[in-house]
Amino acid sequence: MKRTILSLLTLLFAINLFAQFGAPPLVSPEINGTDVTFRLRAPKAIKVELNGDFLPKKEIETPMGKMSVPAPVEMVEGEGGVWEYTVKDVSPDYCSYTFTVDGQKMLDPSNVKTVRDGQNFTNYFIIAGEKSDLFLEAEAKKGTLSKVWYPSNAFGAERRMSVYTPYGYGESNKKYPVFYLQHGGGGDEDAWPTLGRACQILDNLIAQGKAEPMIVVMPNADPNSLAAQDVMDKLPGPSIFSLGMESEELHSGGNYTKDLVEDIIPYVESHYNVIKKKESRAIAGLSMGGIYTLYTTPRHPELFDYIGVLSMGFTPERDVKAELTPIKDAGYKLYWVGCGETDMAWANAERLLKGLDEMDMEHIYFGEVGGHNWDTWRVCLKELAPLLFK
Repeated sequence: MKRTILSLLTLLFAINLFAQFGAPPLVSPEINGTDVTFRLRAPKAIKVELNGDFLPKKEIETPMGKMSVPAPVEMVEGEGGVWEYTVKDVSPDYCSYTFTVDGQKMLDPSNVKTVRDGQNFTNYFIIAGEKSDLFLEAEAKKGTLSKVWYPSNAFGAERRMSVYTPYGYGESNKKYPVFYLQHGGGGDEDAWPTLGRACQILDNLIAQGKAEPMIVVMPNADPNSLAAQDVMDKLPGPSIFSLGMESEELHSGGNYTKDLVEDIIPYVESHYNVIKKKESRAIAGLSMGGIYTLYTTPRHPELFDYIGVLSMGFTPERDVKAELTPIKDAGYKLYWVGCGETDMAWANAERLLKGLDEMDMEHIYFGEVGGHNWDTWRVCLKELAPLLFK
């Protein structure tokens, strides 16, 4: 009798909860080894699709030629209007996804893990394994990520950047080298710390003794904003992308590279315990950030001994020899290029690599990556960071 009463009370409690809060929450994504199940409650939906960078790819035509992109898959509706789909054998990696419900893109309401790339929001999960081990949170000895406002004379206002300081920073008078790491077009100062997993990668590499403890400065390289879009509105005026590839303003990022050299670096070197020498500064950038790297380094060859170009190279109208000569004459410790042959920027990277070869400039090329995406750039950071400040 007592069991019957208890069961009845439990049922009444569940009914009361359902009345107040709706149906019980779904588990999505549900990770079982390398199999991942996605669920979405949408009883009135006609068609629900799963979009994910881990899904099989298809080729599409773009203005820059053919490009491989993941193909969406249709989910299946089950009891209670719950749509479900299981992806088998997902490779260990950082994986992002969204749903499309009757043509409308939406996030997974059951997954609080979201990231933003410009105005594009996605959910994410991580399948642990050899490739993704550095993307996970370090077990101990975590560094610190700070969002820092600094005065920018170049922009006539305060701008914001992300600054990573390694574990142990500030506990002594030790001075650190600095890595200036730039995002691509459409990104901001949140891109590398979130999508790029820069802090986790550095924490793990440093803890394992594979990378030197360093400060990583991740500026807002968008010349049309003072900070990330969720903090401040865009600045008035045309986008830098409306300029042609032959435009000098596009390659300089408008006021951005001036801001980097005249405002950001002096601010960092006056507010942090850093080594103020060329051999203790590195710069790298992906895509548009790669263009800014290629523009800044020959005009200020006295600043950086370590140079990294990710998914970028020289566009056809640039004078490769003229751009590389100041760097060669000044000397450097590392010139690193990361770009896969399926990357839409491969032709530009080829021009850079050919120029380095023709000028007999020592360099390292890493091509074991795929397309023009964050999967490529996270791997590039894993490969590049251990080579800095050696």
